[in-house]
Amino acid sequence: MRDSQDAILTAVRQAARPANGTTEDYDWIVDRARRARVVLIGEASHGTHEFYDVRARITRRLVDELGFDAVAVEADWPDAYRVNRYVRGEEEGNAEQALRGFVRFPQWMWRNDVVVEFVNWLRERNAKVGTTRRAGFYGIDLYSLHTSIEEVLRYLWGVDPEAATRARARYSCFDHFGDDPQAYGYATATGYETCEEDVVRQLLELRQNAYRYTSVDAAATPDEHFMAEQNARLVHNAERYYRAMFRGRVSSWNLRDTHMSETIDALLAHLGREGRESKLVVWAHNSHLGDARATEMGRRGELNVGQLVRERHGERVFGIGFTTHTGTVTAADDWDEPATTKRVVASLPGSHERLMHDVGIPAFSLDLRDRAVAEALREPRLERAIGVIYRPQTERASHYFEATLPAQFDALIHVEETRAVQPLERAPEQDAAEVPETYPTAL
Repeated sequence: MRDSQDAILTAVRQAARPANGTTEDYDWIVDRARRARVVLIGEASHGTHEFYDVRARITRRLVDELGFDAVAVEADWPDAYRVNRYVRGEEEGNAEQALRGFVRFPQWMWRNDVVVEFVNWLRERNAKVGTTRRAGFYGIDLYSLHTSIEEVLRYLWGVDPEAATRARARYSCFDHFGDDPQAYGYATATGYETCEEDVVRQLLELRQNAYRYTSVDAAATPDEHFMAEQNARLVHNAERYYRAMFRGRVSSWNLRDTHMSETIDALLAHLGREGRESKLVVWAHNSHLGDARATEMGRRGELNVGQLVRERHGERVFGIGFTTHTGTVTAADDWDEPATTKRVVASLPGSHERLMHDVGIPAFSLDLRDRAVAEALREPRLERAIGVIYRPQTERASHYFEATLPAQFDALIHVEETRAVQPLERAPEQDAAEVPETYPTAL
């Protein structure tokens, strides 16, 4: 067994590409991305500075050198669309103001120092290129049911007041349950009539009127209609999600990740107008972007974005995962509690993280398509996942699952000791108007 472990470490150590903080650290990743249409860049927690920083550094190169069209992040559509307008020069102010749409727990996921720096860079970069080369910033998650309803109504009041009146009547179905979509989900689970028919009708009507609203001399641009249609689709899928929430984790998780993958495809189609093929960078947790079929998630019936995007786009998907051994992380003790800086427990023996620690290189990347590496790492091991909640007292049960790394990702970036990302607010204002992002899994 010891000989086998030594052989594995030798193979990984020989293939590891040390990261020294220079622009050349990830040259090979950028080169591999030339053949990709979708680059998935994960994170092993929602609160680690290095994960945010490295993926931002790689993304800058993908946008600048390879012409990627947008970044799609694990955030809600209307909140991120405000940032999109800012980075594309369609809204004034500053990056911090553009990120103010992220008012709910966990604010620090997107209201942090690294994201502000990246948003500033993207706006400055876009100002220097032609309008057709400007890169966008979009959200792919589905928790903004009420905010998305407001956005659909706002759009329709501007282009078709009669349609807005019909939409308001349809969406009033949710008024009986107040501001908490979970109350709606619980009520339908106990026999209350659903809003499904109303939200389907609204989505179909909006789609059917696309040409009338966006044709020459019409009130809306194609971008504005696309924004509204995606909000209507989000309402449709969120309605299904909250009903599924009380039928178990697998059903609701699958609906959520299916929505995110559908949003990625919608963005690819929208950004590739006039016959030009679009390319997209996706930022989300490892658990969403690493192929679920290579994990115990898949064995219990869960699918994810990584699996669905690969099934659709095949070899034109390039996925990058992250690991760390120890350090600090920004996380909460429980839902809606303030962000704190927590010490990350040293990785468990038998985990991918402990193996990378034993390699003995402070920071490195690894090509998981390399034959020797893939053979060395062919056996499943534990893998750590920290979301917006971190419970070190139940580390094994709360934060580890089994995964086969080379089948999960195409590349791995390991940082031995990481530090907590810096939120813009040290004590985030709480707002229970919507279910928190990452509910119920914290990922």
